[in-house]
Amino acid sequence: MCLMDAQVLIALAFSLLGGLSTSIGALFVVINKTPNLKMLGLLQGFAAGLMLSISFLYLAHNAMNSIGFLKGNLWFFAGVIFFAIIANFIPEPTIAPISEVKGKKKLGDKAGKDIMKKHQQQVLFSGIITAIGISLHNFPEGMAVSLGSMKGLRVGLNLALAIALHNIPEGVAVALPFYFATQSKWQAFKLATLSGFAEPLGIIIVACLFPSSLSPEILEGLLGSVGGVMAFLTLHEMLPLAFDYAGQKQAVKAVFFGMASMSARCGLGNTSLDLKVKLPSISRFDLHGHMSLK
Repeated sequence: MCLMDAQVLIALAFSLLGGLSTSIGALFVVINKTPNLKMLGLLQGFAAGLMLSISFLYLAHNAMNSIGFLKGNLWFFAGVIFFAIIANFIPEPTIAPISEVKGKKKLGDKAGKDIMKKHQQQVLFSGIITAIGISLHNFPEGMAVSLGSMKGLRVGLNLALAIALHNIPEGVAVALPFYFATQSKWQAFKLATLSGFAEPLGIIIVACLFPSSLSPEILEGLLGSVGGVMAFLTLHEMLPLAFDYAGQKQAVKAVFFGMASMSARCGLGNTSLDLKVKLPSISRFDLHGHMSLK
């Protein structure tokens, strides 16, 4: 049975950031049919820096400290393998240029119109596949936000922010082909928004699968897996897109700026509160990762 307690509702609210961010990406297309890819690349780089900090310096680090180095690593790489399988079957879409497509609009003869119609159908099909792929990608991202919120509000919010920044280019990737194929700003905006709202479904799945009384060791292990998912997503998909859109030097600067921003956020807040959530009964851990309970 799925219990929609306050914690789940908060996670749902965080996940809406991801859905709304795809709408922001769609607005790039609606307002300007040729979005600024360099700006999108910088956003990807900044989000990648946030993700790397969360993955390695917080989630994986806490998992290894809490349940032991070996168990923490096993959970982390289980998350890597899980998302690698998803990425193998559902590759991350890219924003394809439409300059050649626009050039074909200038053809006035019947043959040119036929070519244009055929190309529009191909682009529309590509947009549908992209929307489905992004929706499936958003399921584990929503699950990550949900598990992070179980650890603490700050963890869930930081994950939601990083994923939201990552989803802006995804909104462009969905809206751009649909806008070209249908010439409807509303249809392009609506589909991009709907593809982002697959994340709340990931929240609901976690609420159904994992009870609120989840044991501290399992929760820490699952959060370690979330770190593996986020690390793979960052290195396999976000960084290559950031390099392509913004250039390697600018993207690397954006990555480190994102990491510094996350460090500042954690430094200004009382992160020790997060460590106490869901772990009230743990007294200490020995070097082998065995828990001693009060």
